[in-house]
Parts: sequence; structure tokens; C-alpha cells
Amino acid sequence: MSELGHVVFYVRNLERSSQFYAEVVGLHRVGTIFNGRATAFSGGRTHHELLLIEVGAAPGPMEGKRIGLYHVGWKIGEDRAALLAARDRAQAHGVVLEGLADHTVSQSLYMRDPDGNEVELFIDDPAVDWRRSNEWLDTPVRPLTL
Repeated sequence: MSELGHVVFYVRNLERSSQFYAEVVGLHRVGTIFNGRATAFSGGRTHHELLLIEVGAAPGPMEGKRIGLYHVGWKIGEDRAALLAARDRAQAHGVVLEGLADHTVSQSLYMRDPDGNEVELFIDDPAVDWRRSNEWLDTPVRPLTL
């Protein structure tokens, strides 16, 4: 069995990015390492799912058509109320929502972190049994209204 263990991002400002992932995404700060230059976060599934390492001033992620990371998705709850709460947290922190999508199997909010990395916050649709059927793959993405 394989599963994604964690993601590591280099960031310009550790505290600013840490606030985003704690207060908007809802991850728990586990602690700091590398003499305070890095912070680990967990959603509760494992010891850490995200590590932020401060590098200071640096170019941001490439945009447009490119090779490499597109976005990182965080499952933030089990129901629409969790998605609404995430939307409200993002708006309260001045984070612009770049998109809302109904993927049939899940419903998602899209935004950028302080360094320009695209972040998806999503809930799974309990009515779709993705373990037994992949029919949802043939369903077009629809706009989501909250």
C-alpha cells in the first residue's frame, strides 16, 4: 500500500504562510525544526502532512502551462457545512477564492497561499461510492454554488 505522506513547500515568510495553513486550511501546527526556519503541520492523519521551510525572497511558482505541481488538495471535512466554514475562514482572512467546483465525487474551493501555490479545500460527496465505481470520472466538472 502507498499513500501520500507529506508535502514540503519553500516559503518566503514562514509566519505568514503558517497563519494561512493553520487559520484558513485548518491544519494543526506540530512544531518547528531547523532552528525555527521550518514548521510542520498535521491534519491528524499522520505526524505531519505539510512542512513549510522559509527561504526568504525568491521567485514564486511558475504559472500557466508548465510541468510540475498544479495544486495541493486538503480534505477539510465531511459535509457542506465544513465547506461553507472553509469559505468563510478564507474570506475572513482576505483570501480570494479563485474557483468553486462540483467534481461529482467531491466539491471544492480553490485559492492561492501567500506564495502563490494553488490550494484546493474539498469535501467528498457521501452519495458517490468512489471505491466501487469510477463512473464519476466521466462526469464533467460543474460550477459549485455555496
